[in-house]
Amino acid sequence: MSTQQFFNKVHGKVPSENYERYFVPAIGKPLSLDLIRLAALHPGARVLDVACGTGIVARLAAQQVGPGGTVAGVDANAGMLAVARAVTPAELSIEWHEMNAEDMSLPDEAFDVVLCQLGFQFMQDKLAALREMRRVLAPHGKLILTVPGPMAKLFAVVAQAMEQHVGPQAVGFVTQIFSLHDTTEIQNLLREADFRDIVVQADNKVLTLPPPKEYLWQYVGSTPLAGIVANVDEKSLAALERDVIDKWQEFEEEGHLIYRQRIVTASARK
Repeated sequence: MSTQQFFNKVHGKVPSENYERYFVPAIGKPLSLDLIRLAALHPGARVLDVACGTGIVARLAAQQVGPGGTVAGVDANAGMLAVARAVTPAELSIEWHEMNAEDMSLPDEAFDVVLCQLGFQFMQDKLAALREMRRVLAPHGKLILTVPGPMAKLFAVVAQAMEQHVGPQAVGFVTQIFSLHDTTEIQNLLREADFRDIVVQADNKVLTLPPPKEYLWQYVGSTPLAGIVANVDEKSLAALERDVIDKWQEFEEEGHLIYRQRIVTASARK
């Protein structure tokens, strides 16, 4: 399959559909399972998933809290929420809300646990978002959030190739994903938002991704990069692919990419 055919295969769908199809199984779900284990949700708990995307954390949470609990997902992206609604099994009762984390029209003290996976770094006003998360938590309620960073070498390869063959807008998205990872900075934000019992720690996660060429275009098609790269000529696409695949060889094992990423997890109580 040619570079253009690979790109067309994923670009023919909207990024939110690709996100659920490609990103969630490879990265989103393994990290979500870790987050849910850490949350130790009990039956009947009330859970809010902030920056929920297509809803993998919310769906796993709903399975844990059972019919006696409640789960809601919040995201500013209508396309992500449309996919979340479409893929959620009928037996899981989840409320989906299109709104910004910095200004959630949700009641005070409505949730026992607030979860936020891989989304906090994108929020423009992080302190405002944390204060909103604290507001909707019940007394002694718990917040757990995760962010990745610094950028692993595997994605540094992508950023470099994007800069050379696509442009600064593409590089900006890749770097923003890994823009917040300093444990002290995160502790200070949580403290300023009046959280207590703050614990921030970092661990390395090893993930097995699809074969290099396949994953490159799955990744592009699952993110805002899809719209940016769509305007690039085929010669530049081929050069981008060639550079990335060549440098990704060191991460390839038995035909798959092995992705090692530092993940910062922060937990705190109201």
